[in-house]
Amino acid sequence: MHYRKGLFSILIIAVTAGLLNWQVFLRWFYPIEYVTEISRYTQSSSLDPYLVASIIRVESNFQPTARSPKGATGLMQLMPETAAWVAARIGLNDELDLAVPDLNIRLGCWYLDSLREEFAGNLIVALAAYNGGRGNVNRWLAEKRWDGRIETVDNIPFLETRLYVQRVLGVYSWYLRLYSGNWPPAYLTIPVLPDLSRRFALWFKKARLILR
Repeated sequence: MHYRKGLFSILIIAVTAGLLNWQVFLRWFYPIEYVTEISRYTQSSSLDPYLVASIIRVESNFQPTARSPKGATGLMQLMPETAAWVAARIGLNDELDLAVPDLNIRLGCWYLDSLREEFAGNLIVALAAYNGGRGNVNRWLAEKRWDGRIETVDNIPFLETRLYVQRVLGVYSWYLRLYSGNWPPAYLTIPVLPDLSRRFALWFKKARLILR
């Protein structure tokens, strides 16, 4: 009973927040972490920091210790061999701990930017290569199985890669809309409900634990 009352109260607060400012409300569902690191490693390239944040959300949901069954590690889910390849090219000789956010984002941004350059600035193709491998993407393009356009993304042979590109672009679209394309992102609060952010965050964490 106590949980139901709490849930009802939070629901009222959430609805009120949505009516007052839907952007502020929805930012709780599309947060951005590691802003400093993302800024640092996108400033020296043409990468959009919101695109990098979108990749991190899709790859690891901002969990620095995330690890896939295949061995991809960290925020940008780098394979150890890919990370070692990138590190060698940027003159990084230290032992690589891919769970360190700064290092992971540094290597991931460099790799994504190198893919962008390899595929003539086509970020759609670069995203596909980031997930599906540059060799596979080069073959798809050479065999004309996919022409590299977003309009024909359904032609990507790997379902996982096809869905990956669509998910990243979907999150990217939401980020640009919710944060108005301004970087670094502004985290606003609603003046009439100063405690809303903390309450909703606590409730959201509890709800996730209960629904697992």
